[in-house]
Amino acid sequence: MSSPLAPVDISVVIVAWNAKHYLEMCLDSLAAAAPHRSMEILVLDNASTDGSAEMLEAQFPQAKLIRSRENLGFSRGNNVAIRECRGRYIALVNPDVVVLPGCLDALADFLDKHAKVGNVGPRVLNPDMTLQISCRRFPTLWNNFCSATGLASLFKNYPIFTGEQMFFSPHDRTTPVEVLVGCFSMIRREAFDAVGLLDEGLFMYGDDLDWCRRCWNEGWEVVFYPGPQAIHYGGKTTAPYPVRFAVAQQRSVLYYWSKHHSFWGVLGIRSIMVLHHLLRYSFAVALGLVHRKHQAASDVRKQVSGACLRELLSRTVPHAARVNEFETSSHGI
Repeated sequence: MSSPLAPVDISVVIVAWNAKHYLEMCLDSLAAAAPHRSMEILVLDNASTDGSAEMLEAQFPQAKLIRSRENLGFSRGNNVAIRECRGRYIALVNPDVVVLPGCLDALADFLDKHAKVGNVGPRVLNPDMTLQISCRRFPTLWNNFCSATGLASLFKNYPIFTGEQMFFSPHDRTTPVEVLVGCFSMIRREAFDAVGLLDEGLFMYGDDLDWCRRCWNEGWEVVFYPGPQAIHYGGKTTAPYPVRFAVAQQRSVLYYWSKHHSFWGVLGIRSIMVLHHLLRYSFAVALGLVHRKHQAASDVRKQVSGACLRELLSRTVPHAARVNEFETSSHGI
């Protein structure tokens, strides 16, 4: 991860795949909200075919473009770029993020003042400027059961019943959190040196969860800091392919559980997943019968849950090669 070139304060790493429109907005925001500190921008293009690389070269020559001949996935793509970074702090930014003024400086200032913090994330907003939940708890069988059965939706304000996402938190105060959602965070270089890079077995999804867990295990704190802000347009690239990405996400969940939990934990999470998709499939069938105008949505839900159930009942825990069968992700890779 070292470089013979002069160091900079902040390295911004973006991994993009066919996200030209959002990538342009992201880079525009970085230009408009440039920090007072020294900064470099590295963009790993995962073999895009929409002209993303050409747009970047023409409009943002200050950014370093790293072209890949194949889609490396989110984790591996980030790792390639991180190895070329010169920054004391490395900001992993999704291409569908708009960085607001002062954000990068504020995050770097925070890390300057808190030597034990390895990873810090800003307040994340939806495009309509409402709060986007960016703090999570580590997955357990209980919080996954609450999500699978709908308890998490019914009792959002009760921490005991919510799932991994911290809906009960107002996200209005600086606080250590177990997991920061990976759309945007800033990581101390020393933390990467101690914890290691992202797990390349996670082609998409779960990379943030896995890395934050390893970060805590190595004694580094993960902190949510609500002062700086960014806008996240998440989910736009995955919406046309609901089945594909639901199965991909499920594979990453099982990969994570097989890495960090026992056989009984993996068996438990698989059972909860089966329950979830059986309930979801049944609800979709009932909704389609009662409300014909919702038939299209019901059909999509049935397709998603049906595909996930087939995976759960026919496959063992996925290895990296199985995760890598997919070529796109919500990270915009």
